[in-house]
Amino acid sequence: MDKGFNLIRVVTDGVMPPPCDQTLQLKVTSACDGVARGIWSVDDQFMNGLGVAMGGFVSSAADIMMAYAVASKINEGESFTSIDLHTTFHRPILKGEVMVEARVEKMGRRVAYVIADLFQNEKKAASVVSSVMIISE
Repeated sequence: MDKGFNLIRVVTDGVMPPPCDQTLQLKVTSACDGVARGIWSVDDQFMNGLGVAMGGFVSSAADIMMAYAVASKINEGESFTSIDLHTTFHRPILKGEVMVEARVEKMGRRVAYVIADLFQNEKKAASVVSSVMIISE
């Protein structure tokens, strides 16, 4: 396998996802042509003292899904890493399923601009933007 983990094989070949996906209980359902979708199962372990999902977990769910979106666009021999991550919270996330959708908005030779939206009960709960550095191995 390449130096970096081949995320697309999780979706296409049923390869075991990375530990962070499993820890966060995030199941990727599709990743193709710069768009990735998945379901985050939010339970007690992600709740803060106010009874809502802690913001760091919300950002992490988006970051993971954005990785799949970028992975579906890079070439063989390339890898990537986040440069920055900015999360805007629209409403609290409660226990239950959260749909996460990420898409590559702009792809350059060295940097990709990626956005993700998280929805619970068909309402947008958070929006996340990230710049991602493309690395030639």
